[in-house]
Amino acid sequence: MSNEPTDTEPTHDDFTPDPDEVEYPSTLRITSLPAEQAQAAAIKRAEQWEDGESVPHVVNFEDRARLRQLLTDRRMELLETVMEQPPKSIRGLANRLDRDVHDVHDDLHLLAEYNIIHFETDGRAKKPYVPYDTVRIEVEFGLSRGDESESTASV
Repeated sequence: MSNEPTDTEPTHDDFTPDPDEVEYPSTLRITSLPAEQAQAAAIKRAEQWEDGESVPHVVNFEDRARLRQLLTDRRMELLETVMEQPPKSIRGLANRLDRDVHDVHDDLHLLAEYNIIHFETDGRAKKPYVPYDTVRIEVEFGLSRGDESESTASV
C-alpha cells in the first residue's frame, strides 16, 4: 500500500457503518445539564466504556427551553408510537396518528438530527425506528447546598 496522497477524499459513507452493524446501548438519556456538568459526565461515561461497562447514549441540552422545543407533546407521542409499534413507513405512521404526513416527516427528521430516531430504507419507504429499549429524559435543577443550610423556601 502506498503512502502517497490520493485525489479523492473519503466520503461520509466511508465512515458511517450500516445500521445493522451498530450496537446500541439499551438506554438513551436525554438530559439538560450545564456544559461543565455534561462534560464531566461524558468523561465519566468514556472511562466506564473503556473499562468495558455498558453506558447509555446521551443527548444533552444546556438550555431546558431548547429541550422543551424539541420534545413537544406531539413529538413525544411520535417517539412513543415508533418505540411501541415500529411503523413500516412514515406515511403509515402518519395515518396511525391521524396527522399530516409532511408534519410527521419533518418531526421525525428533526428527532433524527439528534440521533433519537433512526431510519432503515426499505425500497422507497423509510422505516423510522428507535434502537433503544428505554428513552429517559432527565432535567436537573436545585439549590446549591455547599454548606448544607436549609432552603429559604417555606411551606
